[in-house]
Amino acid sequence: MMAAVHWSLWAAALWPSLLTACIPLDCSGEPGGVSRCPSITQEKLLDRVIQHAELIYRVSEESCSLFEEMFVPFPLRLQRNQAGSACITKALPIPSSKSEIQQISDKWLLHSVLMLVQSWIEPLVYLQTTLDRYDDAPDMLLNKTKWVSDKLISLEQGVVVLIQKMLDEGMLTTNHSEQSLLQYDEQPEMLESVMRDYALLSCFKKDAHKMELFLKLLKCRQTDKYNCA
Repeated sequence: MMAAVHWSLWAAALWPSLLTACIPLDCSGEPGGVSRCPSITQEKLLDRVIQHAELIYRVSEESCSLFEEMFVPFPLRLQRNQAGSACITKALPIPSSKSEIQQISDKWLLHSVLMLVQSWIEPLVYLQTTLDRYDDAPDMLLNKTKWVSDKLISLEQGVVVLIQKMLDEGMLTTNHSEQSLLQYDEQPEMLESVMRDYALLSCFKKDAHKMELFLKLLKCRQTDKYNCA
């Protein structure tokens, strides 16, 4: 319990800086609108997208740890390591091994990030509704989840524009599949709900890290193509 209190105090001190550190990706107020972000260079846009991905991953780590401290019984925390086998994005054609990632094109790196981002928008909205049903869910956790959900939409927008700028693929839309990868059941028992939400947070953290790595690899290829590990 003391560990949870210490974590909450530390997170509360950090949270305001995270809210202000992320430069918006929205170009809707510019001439040409969001379709091209004409006033932002490709290099600067990629840097902003990477910054968004870094912060999303950091906050997802904090959310997962806070949720674990607050709600997951200690004997069940080992199941976190098994979450990857049941992640909702497992069926997506996303490279996973280091050799696969090194071999794919810049185009496929970007489209892989976009697939991951779009696959998580609806599940994170769903997660917010389930966390609202917890009697003692701290505001810090609820705020972090909403922040990540909002920033994921902003990241999606940035990646779409980046694809247009780098690959010259024309106008792309940010539409989401009506058939979600997440299957919604009847309201489960509390422990079942806790473990399902824990798995969602763990899987999202893993995929957020993958988004960040893919984008940083792309950045490396722009500057030092032959020395990107």
